[in-house]
Amino acid sequence: MRLPLEGIKVLDLSRYLPGPLCSQILADFGAEVIKVEDPRGGDLGRKLTPLIGDESARFYTVNRNKKSITLDLKNEQGQDIFKRLTSNSDIVIDQFRPGVMDKMGLGYSELKKVNDKIIYCALTGYGWSGPLRDAAGHDLNYLSLAGVTGLTGTRDGNPAMSGVQIADIAGGTLYAVIAILLALMSRTSSGKGQLCDVAMLDGTISLLAYTLGEWSGWGRLPERGDDVLTGGYACYSIYKTADHKFVSLGAVEDKFWQKFCVKLGREEYIKVQWEKKLQPGMIADIQNLMLGKTQAEWVKFFAQSDICFTPVLTLEEMAEHPQVIARNMILQLENVRGSGRKVVLGGVPIKLSETPGEAKLNFPALGEHNEEIFLAAGYSLQEIEEFRRNKVI
Repeated sequence: MRLPLEGIKVLDLSRYLPGPLCSQILADFGAEVIKVEDPRGGDLGRKLTPLIGDESARFYTVNRNKKSITLDLKNEQGQDIFKRLTSNSDIVIDQFRPGVMDKMGLGYSELKKVNDKIIYCALTGYGWSGPLRDAAGHDLNYLSLAGVTGLTGTRDGNPAMSGVQIADIAGGTLYAVIAILLALMSRTSSGKGQLCDVAMLDGTISLLAYTLGEWSGWGRLPERGDDVLTGGYACYSIYKTADHKFVSLGAVEDKFWQKFCVKLGREEYIKVQWEKKLQPGMIADIQNLMLGKTQAEWVKFFAQSDICFTPVLTLEEMAEHPQVIARNMILQLENVRGSGRKVVLGGVPIKLSETPGEAKLNFPALGEHNEEIFLAAGYSLQEIEEFRRNKVI
């Protein structure tokens, strides 16, 4: 079985999370991903806490099925080597700030002279244009500027921080994958590569589709914890249970809300589902009822109701849920590098019927594939040894 991206070669310069997860998705579907790492320690994500042995547990979650080479891109000889690798590659993933690669003579304008079919994906916080072009940022900053943080949290509380990296992954990783695939498709007809300018702020703003619709439709700004999808209505909310756990109700549709109210013995709430002034009292009443049973008891109580009612799970509970197991969405890497420890990994989320992705649990040591990659690029063993002596690799 031939995977969709077999034969596609990726030079991945990215670090930490957004870019490495992007290239991991490409690797799962057959691309040859070569991590190009600094000889002086490699991807900084290798040393993020928590560590298992001397390497980050997080590194394993976004770097499976890749190869690693070391290359000093600040060295003129290293730059020449990178250009040679580019001449026989399809994709470059750059997660540096705008202009960094240009200063080393390795920007898109130079690399396309070496290979006009190259697809250069620049994944940055704010993109290659605008007043914040050169600014530093992290997930929290992009979410805050996009207006997401200001809408997250309870009505009377402070803005809340997300438990996952929404801007990095949904706004960055996934849009980078989409951009690369679109550019590959375009190349099949044009024969030319192109620059993919992917900004995590841009991607995060695009996630506000329904929220922008609410703002437009109501003629007022949505408020934190007070609108339909943020906890302001009884039919779409989170409730605490007797065992200090939580359940979530997503009964937005009339039919689901009706079933919920009938099952709970609160038929009087059916017709006032959208009465804004009644919501605080309805929420308080339902919350009081929910404190009468444990989370498991409520899940069993509503099991046959089909009303968008689910428990709020911990990561451990999620990993053991039958639906997650059935979809093979949690993988475990046992005895990592002989440590006796295991790493929990996400599975392949895209299910293709004819060419399904493969989560091969192989993880490259720093520079593990130097000889393989450089020999394939036409360098001799003697030249490779000289690169080592000169600390180019």
